[in-house]
Amino acid sequence: MLLSNLWKAIILGIIEGITEWLPISSTGHLILVDEFIKMNLSKDFMEMFNVVIQLGAIMAVVVLYFHKLNPFSPRKNSTEKKETLSLWAKVIVAVAPSVVIGLPLDDWLEAKFHNFFTVSLMLIIYGVAFIIIEKHNRNCEPKCSNLNDFTYKAAAIVGFFQVLSLIPGTSRSGATILGAILIGASRFVATEFSFFLGIPTMFGASFLKIGKFIMKGNSFTFDETFILLVGCIVAFIVSIIVIKFLLNYLKRNDFTVFGWYRVVLGVLLISYWLFS
Repeated sequence: MLLSNLWKAIILGIIEGITEWLPISSTGHLILVDEFIKMNLSKDFMEMFNVVIQLGAIMAVVVLYFHKLNPFSPRKNSTEKKETLSLWAKVIVAVAPSVVIGLPLDDWLEAKFHNFFTVSLMLIIYGVAFIIIEKHNRNCEPKCSNLNDFTYKAAAIVGFFQVLSLIPGTSRSGATILGAILIGASRFVATEFSFFLGIPTMFGASFLKIGKFIMKGNSFTFDETFILLVGCIVAFIVSIIVIKFLLNYLKRNDFTVFGWYRVVLGVLLISYWLFS
């Protein structure tokens, strides 16, 4: 059973590492994949696994951006250190709406919306949003092309967009990137701020899920611990590759292709759901 679950954890780690950073919904894809590739593990464990595996992906950002995110780096002058502290303060402001709104609604949202149809529908809705917004902005110059110029007000607005991603299939990165672009941020600034916002968001969500898993009377077996660790490591390695790819991709392209991917996948999945 361990070997059977192990290769499935590797597949889920690959999917997480790809979909966490592209605006196509990591949680949504994990829920969809679970329809076809099921682990022989408890429902409580899988609900926790699908969130905690994102820690591996988030650690890729910590590693890649360690210097940029470290306000105490000896390689930075006093101005750069203040800018880094200001960036973290903006991230905290942006996290606040998810904490205030998301925590009380977590169980209800999971019970009502963690399903095949919701994911498919959200893929289509936000796919269309990406296509429309990118078409509208094609000839527009962004108001904010430097992360240091990203204001606290902008951070708060993006934080409320992140709340939308509590519904699976929306995409945390997708919602926050869309929100930042709508208020005038460049694609690059929107993407990087979304990366950084994911650090406290996913650490908090992971610890919450682990706490709930344990409070339900569950404990980690050796097999479960090993499977979770493998999933996180695979997600970390794949995330390193995908983050570098996305940043290079955005130098010459926009998010339209991801919008079409979402729409096509959503339509195919709803068709499967209706006729299967």
